[in-house]
Amino acid sequence: METLWFCLVAAMLAAYVLLDGFDIGAGIVHHWVARTDEQRRMVLASIGPVWDGNEVWLLAAGGTLYFAFPAVYASSFSGFYLPLMIVLWLLILRGVSVEFRSHIDSPVWKPFWDFGFTAASVLLAVFFGAALGNVLRGAPLEANGTFFVPLWTDLGVDGELGVLDWYTILVGVLALVTLAQHGALWVAMKTAGQIRERAARLASALWFAAVILAVAVTALTMRVQPQVRSNLAARPWGYVFPALAVAGLILTLTRGEGPRERLAFLGSCLFIGGMLSSAAFGLYPYLLPARPDPARGLTVYNTATSAYGMKVGLAWWIPGMILALGYFIYAYRRFAGKVRLEGEGY
Repeated sequence: METLWFCLVAAMLAAYVLLDGFDIGAGIVHHWVARTDEQRRMVLASIGPVWDGNEVWLLAAGGTLYFAFPAVYASSFSGFYLPLMIVLWLLILRGVSVEFRSHIDSPVWKPFWDFGFTAASVLLAVFFGAALGNVLRGAPLEANGTFFVPLWTDLGVDGELGVLDWYTILVGVLALVTLAQHGALWVAMKTAGQIRERAARLASALWFAAVILAVAVTALTMRVQPQVRSNLAARPWGYVFPALAVAGLILTLTRGEGPRERLAFLGSCLFIGGMLSSAAFGLYPYLLPARPDPARGLTVYNTATSAYGMKVGLAWWIPGMILALGYFIYAYRRFAGKVRLEGEGY
């Protein structure tokens, strides 16, 4: 049951990154692919019906973590208090920017909220990537499982740790490039004309940066977190996950309109899913490794709730996920196809 819930939490976090990732990516690139007010409204319309619903998966993943592994939830949410508050404010700023930009027709009002949308999206991608980097690197856990890290120290991965160091910043930059490409491919799939052409060109340019950064982060992760090497050596079948990421990167090179646009976007989903699955496989059974003493790490075994509670939770989780998936399937089918502006719209 502990392993099952580990997989469920990882799957829900991956669902959040895949779904909210493309609208964060659309925010990152919308200043580059849209030059006029109408074009920017088109980019916003491409994510408008779904962006707030996508964030449900972040809440669901947090709730599942709290239920299944309460010690990890308590430790990580207190230890990473400062960056979590920054992420919360960035989520609020991004949502407000989407909803407020068209309320007043002013040469100052709209550019202000457009800038807020882009800035919040860029910083969210970097901080989410840095959060993954912190989990992969490990936290300075005390014997009782508590810790606290400042925003930065000397930017090193040894000694006094901070949220930001050379490794977590590099993972953050990879997340920024990956989500920007993800968002550009989504915008290319949902729009037409000049916006689609610019988005497709931008996705192509970002592909090379994604490859270089993915290779660098993978190599450095092997050095920073020995558990990844140990898991791959003990279970060689785990190489299927990075292989999926490579296959996804190749698919993102698909060019053309119609089904080819969808294939390229699905390739981006496969790349992100493969990278996140590789990280989860490499960390197992750790949910939060410890540095410098690995014995203090929080695992699925020493942080899990009772076996009975996990069984009861699974009985409720299954129908809940069926309802959620049914809603998302309906919403994405309802708003499928190229977007068009109707009236004032976005």
